Amino acid sequence: MKALPWRWVLPPLLLAGLAALLLTLSPARLLNLNAPPLESLIVERTVLNDQGITLKVRAEGSEPMTIAQVQVDGAYWAFTQQPPGPIRRLATTTVQIPYPWVEGEAHHVQFLTNTGVIVAHPIDVALPTPALSLATLLGYGWLGLYVGLVPVGLGMLCYPYLKVLGQRGLTFVLTLTLGMLAFLLVDTLQEGLELAGKAAIAFQGQALVWFAATVACLALFAVGRRQGKPPEGPALSTYMALGIGLHNLGEGLAIGTAFALGEIALGSFLVIGFTLHNLTEGLGIVAPLLKQKLRWKTCVALAALAGLPAVVGLWVGAFAFSPHWAALFLGIGAGSILQVIVELSTYLQRQLHQSRLSGLAGLSLAGFTTGLLVMYSTALLVKF
Repeated sequence: MKALPWRWVLPPLLLAGLAALLLTLSPARLLNLNAPPLESLIVERTVLNDQGITLKVRAEGSEPMTIAQVQVDGAYWAFTQQPPGPIRRLATTTVQIPYPWVEGEAHHVQFLTNTGVIVAHPIDVALPTPALSLATLLGYGWLGLYVGLVPVGLGMLCYPYLKVLGQRGLTFVLTLTLGMLAFLLVDTLQEGLELAGKAAIAFQGQALVWFAATVACLALFAVGRRQGKPPEGPALSTYMALGIGLHNLGEGLAIGTAFALGEIALGSFLVIGFTLHNLTEGLGIVAPLLKQKLRWKTCVALAALAGLPAVVGLWVGAFAFSPHWAALFLGIGAGSILQVIVELSTYLQRQLHQSRLSGLAGLSLAGFTTGLLVMYSTALLVKF
């Protein structure tokens, strides 16, 4: 085998040597600066049961941290930690506090590290956390079907009524769908960035949302246009159902987390609001299929793709919620919705170009605005 010329080998060797030097001699050490280590803890999950208070804690400081004492409502309490000992950077530990919490009351937990740093974690309303069991899994599963699959399926059943529409009616429905998707895009990004703010700083949650959205959008473009032309008909409806399904995953996360935290009123309002919200999404899924016959197998598959992620979201939100993972999934959902918006806009532009009817521009604006208003109106039952 022929040896590589030195000009190919020298740059990576110099780069590796420079990186090793920076890791060995930090800039602060070169300047004789002795900055104190950054210590920070973030509570990712709170569980209240008969054994007391259980907290999943993640260290996000620059150095390993040791929990020396735990204080609840002004009193120091014994606690157990698993795994014990110092918490490495970005590692998690479970802290069990045998505290007799009172249902419906507020409690205040504080961690005191071995260096004297105090980290506070308030519990606004103490309510028992649902335990993981077959009964609760089935209960959350049925609730997810009610929120996601059922309303999307009911919206898709309006297909025969949409089928009799002419070109003007089809234009209105397609632009209505674009308005709804635009609202979903903004809503998904907003929820993802909000959850990113609750994650550990080192995960760079907001950048993670934008990165996931960009990669998901470009990946779907690469798959959708692998044959050199934009998707139409069933393919476009499939991408639309995928984007809506990932958004419904985020809705399920919100509902499951609300019930897990004991916020029954909030969870109930979310169920009602998201159910009404998803009724209109079914219309958008079948809109690209109005010029062909819709088979029941296709209808069931599209409804499952759009609605079943709500079940998964409920399970994850109730039993294994992590803000950084939720932000990542919502970023992927935002990218998927953006890809659908672009492809549907391209499809609509081709339809308008082929049609020589007048007044379609004003009708398109009316349809887009109506889609925004419909989604905004149903979201009023959720955002409060």
